[in-house]
Amino acid sequence: QVQLVESGGGLVQPGGSLRLSCAASGRIFMINAMGWYRQAPGKQRELVAQITSGGSTAYADSVKGRFTISRDNAKNTVYLQMNSLKPEDTAVYFCKMVLTAPYWGQGTQVTVSS
Repeated sequence: QVQLVESGGGLVQPGGSLRLSCAASGRIFMINAMGWYRQAPGKQRELVAQITSGGSTAYADSVKGRFTISRDNAKNTVYLQMNSLKPEDTAVYFCKMVLTAPYWGQGTQVTVSS
């Protein structure tokens, strides 16, 4: 079994920064794609950013230029650096990792408010 544990969420003022982390543990041989999703109240879960095993990245248009996804394969960890945060970034953020099957983290709340 594989577990994903997220950290780094919280309350931040508009224009501020946060860094999310998601670490995988358990029976891990190789992790393929890693990604971050978010879900705001009353909305569907949406892809924020993803990174392949080769390091290729993709971002939602709404976060391009502000968010950066990265991974540390030695630590089985994916990060999301979020800068210039806006109130509309407020959501629960979930990490996802694809091994032989997809696995999800439990979610971490990010609130952007003055």
